[in-house]
Amino acid sequence: MKAICATDLSAASEATIESETCLECLGRIGVEEIHLVTVIPSNVHAGMPGMDFEGRRERALERYRRVIEDAGFDVEAHVVRGTPHRRINGVAEAIGASLTVVGSRGKSPLENRVIGSTARNLARTTVVPLLVNRIERGADEPDVLREHLFQRMLYATDFSANADRAFEAFSYLRHATREATLVHVETPKDPALPEDADPEARLAELAAQLEEWGIETRTEVRQGDPADEILAAEEEYEPTTILVGSRGHSRLRRLLLGSVSEDVVARADGNVMLIPPDRTA
Repeated sequence: MKAICATDLSAASEATIESETCLECLGRIGVEEIHLVTVIPSNVHAGMPGMDFEGRRERALERYRRVIEDAGFDVEAHVVRGTPHRRINGVAEAIGASLTVVGSRGKSPLENRVIGSTARNLARTTVVPLLVNRIERGADEPDVLREHLFQRMLYATDFSANADRAFEAFSYLRHATREATLVHVETPKDPALPEDADPEARLAELAAQLEEWGIETRTEVRQGDPADEILAAEEEYEPTTILVGSRGHSRLRRLLLGSVSEDVVARADGNVMLIPPDRTA
């Protein structure tokens, strides 16, 4: 597997890249090649007064490369110019990446639903599975909040096709997963099951598959607003990562997802892995 590690050379990016535990987790799920991608925004120029941007970028990328190579991965670096989320998606498509990883400091003290702009835009437009690695706020040298990325998973499903696609990620995540909580939220807003369907039975079927892989699994059916209940389950079970599929009902999806998945990405305390729709379907 190939993974994109998107960096803006910030402390949050550095915490993700230099976490030995996070790198070990990526190796466990089959990642062998990591592509460092840093995007120079179009409005930033190398010759701006007081900014050794070129030198800083080169030094940081070389340090990151050494760390990742020492962890046993093949590494390539890409320095591109443009809009960060668009260029990151473009590189992911070009190299056939299976995962994009981006660090985010998470909740803003000014607005509960705001995350880093690149992470937010990737959540809306990503073309491959996206892992938002949550970094602690308010620290000059921050650490990642959940080091063991896939050890305890919270999988949220509405039993849609793309939720099923997200569940398929366990085919490789299982090599690093010990526990899983499977949650379905019943809501009158978006009925996903026929009236005679039994969500508890559906969850039990999924749980049985994970237990065959040696993953300790629990299931829960909740009622209420999907995003609120998924985040309440996160608070209760303290997973290392929430796994959720995104889905779009119109061509506007790439401009504004406006869905449960983006809400979860923005408001979660820990990591979130977002699985986008299959664009070839």
